[in-house]
Amino acid sequence: MPTTARFDRLDALRGLAIVWMTAFHFCFDLNHFGWIRQDFYRDPTWTGQRTAIVSLFLFCAGLSQAVAHVQGQAWPRFWKRWAQIAGCALLVTAGSWFVFPRSYIFFGVLHGIAVMLVIVRLTAGWGRWLWPAGLVAILLPIAFRALLASHPGLDVFNGAPLHWLGLVSRKPVTEDYVPVFPWLGVMWWGMAAGLWVLRERAHWMTGPVARGASPLAWMGRWSLSWYMVHQPVLFGVLALLQMAR
Repeated sequence: MPTTARFDRLDALRGLAIVWMTAFHFCFDLNHFGWIRQDFYRDPTWTGQRTAIVSLFLFCAGLSQAVAHVQGQAWPRFWKRWAQIAGCALLVTAGSWFVFPRSYIFFGVLHGIAVMLVIVRLTAGWGRWLWPAGLVAILLPIAFRALLASHPGLDVFNGAPLHWLGLVSRKPVTEDYVPVFPWLGVMWWGMAAGLWVLRERAHWMTGPVARGASPLAWMGRWSLSWYMVHQPVLFGVLALLQMAR
């Protein structure tokens, strides 16, 4: 398989996640400026969508790592992309602190992806064991919450230095929180699914996209850039409209 091959269907799936995320953030911004009244922190209509959007992004990240593994991607190329993601994560922290100083994003989706990509890369050789590993990662926070209830000494995991693990009984006050557990499980499942598809049903990923899906594939190729730009643009435009009212 050529190392320069692109997978338009994977890009289109990532593009679908981008469209969904953009619509979600647009509604969030409308709520922030008082144009609508919704509870984005407790209403299952919105919390469920957030879970689905993050899951789709992380699953796609796992699929992409499967492609990279099969193509024999070298570590220097991996670290170049990783540095872009980690750098953008720091920018998100800085920008969110400016807008939401009391609930800024210290470990959001990009922070989580940066850490989990390294883990997934190092465990790519686990093959079918990625499926049960993913299940354990998803269930671990649930089991740990039960332990925290009966073992007060483990409450150290609720402290800020260990929030990135996700083994907490109280969600930190932050606008976006994507810790390693349980979300590593979703990325592991994406990796496992990608390895199986590339081995058994490669045409599912290598075939052409459906008619009309080309814009989604284009968006998927620029997912990081879109992620970084869309919210400042949406927020800025709505802020200007709010001032003009």
